[in-house]
Amino acid sequence: MFEKKEYKFWFCTGSQDLYGDECLANVAKHSQKITEELNNSGILPFELVCKPVLIDQASIRKTLNEANNDPEVVGVVTWMHTFSPAKMWIMGLQEYRKPLCHLHTQFNEEIPYDTIDMDFMNENQSAHGDREYGHIVTRMGIERKVIVGHWSDKQVIKELADWMTVALGVMESSHIRVARFGDNMNNVAVTEGDKVEAQIKFGWEIDHYNVNDLVKVVDAVEGSDVKALTDEYYTKYKILTEGRKEEEFRRHVEEQARIEIGLLKFLSERNYDAIVTHFGMLGGLKQLPGLAIQRLMEKGYGFGAEGDWKTAALVRLMKIMTSVNKEAKGTSFMEDYTYNLVKGEEGILQAHMLEVCPSIAQGDISIKVNPLSMGNREDPARLVFTAKEGKGVACSLVDLGNRFRLIINAVDVKQTKKPMPKLPVATAFWTPEPDLKIGAKAWILAGGAHHTSFTYDLSVDQMVDLADAFGIESLVIDKNTDIRKFKNEMRFNSIYYDRH
Repeated sequence: MFEKKEYKFWFCTGSQDLYGDECLANVAKHSQKITEELNNSGILPFELVCKPVLIDQASIRKTLNEANNDPEVVGVVTWMHTFSPAKMWIMGLQEYRKPLCHLHTQFNEEIPYDTIDMDFMNENQSAHGDREYGHIVTRMGIERKVIVGHWSDKQVIKELADWMTVALGVMESSHIRVARFGDNMNNVAVTEGDKVEAQIKFGWEIDHYNVNDLVKVVDAVEGSDVKALTDEYYTKYKILTEGRKEEEFRRHVEEQARIEIGLLKFLSERNYDAIVTHFGMLGGLKQLPGLAIQRLMEKGYGFGAEGDWKTAALVRLMKIMTSVNKEAKGTSFMEDYTYNLVKGEEGILQAHMLEVCPSIAQGDISIKVNPLSMGNREDPARLVFTAKEGKGVACSLVDLGNRFRLIINAVDVKQTKKPMPKLPVATAFWTPEPDLKIGAKAWILAGGAHHTSFTYDLSVDQMVDLADAFGIESLVIDKNTDIRKFKNEMRFNSIYYDRH
């Protein structure tokens, strides 16, 4: 459900007219060459458009405001080829509102030892110009991504591509709309949050509906549509009746098909792309949405359980960001359930009552129908599978009362030592970095939730960049985490954010 948009980024080169027209002509050629080579690398997820060289306040201000007003422009990459006096940039930067990247590079990779003279030095002084520009951006307190290295270096290009993905997230975040059916689970603290502040910080619109508003749409679904989607389920997934009569089993599956169709209609007609449900607020629904929610997540919708709108919106945002990755391994809502504390086999079993996205599945995906003690409804159908092995990040966005904090944990997803044939839900099993003991301790000290937004396809650095772009605190738990330093970081952060 990702609308393909012709997004692009602008490449803006700073210079000045001190060195004459010939120098400026070379600067323009160099900028065009860099842009063409970056686009031809096959690494960037979006087109980079080379803009005319900027040499004065008027052209800078005009260009950056044009970037603001062009809905196809996600962000701007800046580079100072020569010395660009930074006061020229003040007005344009004050008015610029989109993600900003400072590419600290130069056209030549190596010093031309045998031929270098002062003309070359004057024309190729990015080491000078970029520092002047960097000073003014820092003095103005503007958040930006700084990438250092030669523009042909594959690692530099990869960093630029990763930032483009983050910029996409920032751009699209303001379009996220969450439909809540029911409120937060009674007496639960971590799923609460300030919806007004979330809209100010992230642009998220978080609305509420009585679940029976949805029931009317679900009940109106045509039987022929239910049959067609159920037939699709039976073709696509492995059917495990496990002793249930076939007719009864199919009836339970059909109810999830009816809910899926109804939910899609409700969300699409009202332009929502994330959803929150609550097992205690089901109204006239016959089942807790399980298989239906899993299928919606696979289509790109965000989801949060028990009223957790923060996780629903973050899952949606991560799915948008990972949509540019053609080899994406998957993104899902997840919840910490139980530990394995055997020495050398430590890890956390991740699952939920029903709602785990099949985009993370490895191997067979089965449909099961099993009782659910919560919700007081009939036994819901659900997709059951185990998650892929691999590195990923588990993130928790929490409201600390005076600010948001994004907790980012690098994790290693593994297969469990043994199968779990009596557990009728989708699962993942991971060990947090640097290990379970330190990872769990740091998570708890940071106030992390039991719900997470998990993905294989974004890095820790990208999530930190995302938090920086939103102006919120981030805390990283990874192989470098030391508890004493981690606690001090939180203390220092509290001082900084309380003042901002």
